[in-house]
Amino acid sequence: MGPTMHDVARVAEVSIKTVSNVINDYPHIRADTKQRVLDAIALLGYRPNLSARGLRSGRTGVIALAVPALRENYFAELADSVIRAAEKRGLGVMVEQTSGEREAELLAVSGGQRRFMDGLLFSPTSLGQADVAALDVDFPLVLLGERIFGGPTDHVTMHNTSSARAAVEHLLQLGRRRIALIGADLAMRDEVGSGSLRLRGYRDALAAAGIELDPALVRPADHWNREGGADATRRLIAEGVTFDAIFALNDTLGLGALRALGETGVHVPTDVAVIGFDNIDETRFSVPSMSTVETGRDQIAALAVDLLIERINEKGDPVPPRTLKPDFRIVGRESTGFTDPVS
Repeated sequence: MGPTMHDVARVAEVSIKTVSNVINDYPHIRADTKQRVLDAIALLGYRPNLSARGLRSGRTGVIALAVPALRENYFAELADSVIRAAEKRGLGVMVEQTSGEREAELLAVSGGQRRFMDGLLFSPTSLGQADVAALDVDFPLVLLGERIFGGPTDHVTMHNTSSARAAVEHLLQLGRRRIALIGADLAMRDEVGSGSLRLRGYRDALAAAGIELDPALVRPADHWNREGGADATRRLIAEGVTFDAIFALNDTLGLGALRALGETGVHVPTDVAVIGFDNIDETRFSVPSMSTVETGRDQIAALAVDLLIERINEKGDPVPPRTLKPDFRIVGRESTGFTDPVS
């Protein structure tokens, strides 16, 4: 038998009524008392009786997360962060995979699963700026990612351009001047999305350093995965393009690049320095460990869950849509010459 509300009350040293009030988001609770209850819920792994709670409040106690692909490290780790953030707040999470398909993404925001959830965290990759009207829904929704801006919902995203610029500046500070970019092509610069925004940061960093952009160094990838990164790097090498660094637009592209460089005897970082983007767990344990951009995934999850809870509990006139971006930082590891392999 799992932990009960009585167990939570005992650990938090409060009454069962107080635990119930916290679970049901009763507004007049002292902050320290609420935190003790949430900590006890997380410690015990308590799951509220969602059926009974739903009958009383009209809510399920469950939120949904729709992501493109759970086999991609970033989205798997994002889902883990969202689940942990929701658990601390007494909520369950239903995870839906859209496979990045347009129809599946439209279905996710059409409300087809509405009766099973109180609100939705939504990360599209096929829908774009022209689909902004699809986000005008009658249930709480928080948008994630970089495909749509200025919509009718709260939005949690990244500092894509400035963090990409910082990644390239990290390489420039090491004395690298022939910096290849993997994951985009120059035609993407007018599009909306992660690739175009990070490409802009790359261009900005080179321009600020007085370095002319060489189109031969900007390489698209069929997919933002290891295979795509490896293939793009192999093409650079096969074509005889001179480069002394690689900026991969996500970490799995960077891991593929490391593989291709190793296959051809290119030493990292002596010959070529490599930096990725996202700080997925695997980058700490690659050989060499890979430098990357820490984009604040746990913060993104916590902010998104908190915004969604606010919308679920909203009464009266809604506040205008908000856009939030957590801080980022550069994580230097062995692939750019730093010595701590598992930081």
